[in-house]
Amino acid sequence: MDVLLTEKQRLWRKQVAAFARQHVDPEIEAMEQGQFPRTLLTEMGRQGFLGIPIPVAFQGLGADFTTYILAIHELSKVSATIGVIVSVHTSVVTMPILAFGTTEQKASYVPLLATGQKLGAFCLTEPIAGSDASSIQLRAERVDDHYVLNGTKIFITSGGEAELYLVFAVTDPASTKKNISAFIVEKDTPGFTIGRDEKKMGLHGSKTVTLHFDGVCIPREQLLGAEGEGFRIAMSSLNAGRIGIAAQSLGIAEAALTEAVTYLKQYPAGLETTIRLGDLAANWEAAKLLVYQAASYKEANRPVTKEASMAKLFASKTAVEISTEAIHLLGMDGYTNRYHAERYFRDAKICEIYEGTSEIQRLVICKQLI
Repeated sequence: MDVLLTEKQRLWRKQVAAFARQHVDPEIEAMEQGQFPRTLLTEMGRQGFLGIPIPVAFQGLGADFTTYILAIHELSKVSATIGVIVSVHTSVVTMPILAFGTTEQKASYVPLLATGQKLGAFCLTEPIAGSDASSIQLRAERVDDHYVLNGTKIFITSGGEAELYLVFAVTDPASTKKNISAFIVEKDTPGFTIGRDEKKMGLHGSKTVTLHFDGVCIPREQLLGAEGEGFRIAMSSLNAGRIGIAAQSLGIAEAALTEAVTYLKQYPAGLETTIRLGDLAANWEAAKLLVYQAASYKEANRPVTKEASMAKLFASKTAVEISTEAIHLLGMDGYTNRYHAERYFRDAKICEIYEGTSEIQRLVICKQLI
């Protein structure tokens, strides 16, 4: 697999890395204290970071999918929080509307999302429907020319801060597949309320909340795709989302590995300790190959379900492994917040859980193989 980048992609990587150093890094302390990076995201929208793979006709940058994944990778090296906000906003909100939306929906929402005037959130997970998305219970009842939504969503990234929500609900509970449909819901819709804001181990600054739908009336025009097409939209969206989270994992792993190498150059350790870096570096390179292979498949419109799951499975495992080992290599220094190793460790673990747990990725891979 040749993952050599084009000259344009290399230049873009330098631009993203420079932006992350100059604009994202100064916001890390505030994010660690729980502050949502609204001002930073507004600036990112102004510069096009929230619409990288979106066509110019919709006010995006019109870049390829690999360039977008490059950006998630580079941003996550500095802040995994920013990496996941951008990934969710783009991969599983903007891109599905672009792919499945009507002409009116695309014209109304995609330019606003691509320029950061609206932030998006993806609403699939429920109290009894985590890994098994087909078990969702949130109901959307058809009444004349609109739908009425009732139920709850949990662990929603950017919930409460986002202005636009892609919500999945059951439109035919009698169906064996429950006839899941997707809806575009605006934040100020009556009956739509923000609940619990989770206090998380990592990804501080990223909001993860519960959402309540109590008689939320949605016009028929807000249905995304056809009725009953929601499960296909969700699964299609998750392929891109999983590659994005794999890129986030890759960024965390690289940052942790770099900190360990820098520390050991300053404070040399014994040979037995130092040679651990060999395995870590090899695993990171392997993860990189899987991530960029999946990105290239997606870009070429090739089937990517297996490759996306492989990339997420291995990259997230690698992020946890390297961030854990980085703390060990730094010793007590790694356990303090004088270094970033402890933050990388806290941020890495979630990559094995959201956008489909590692167990789900293994199941997906097995199904594709068999």
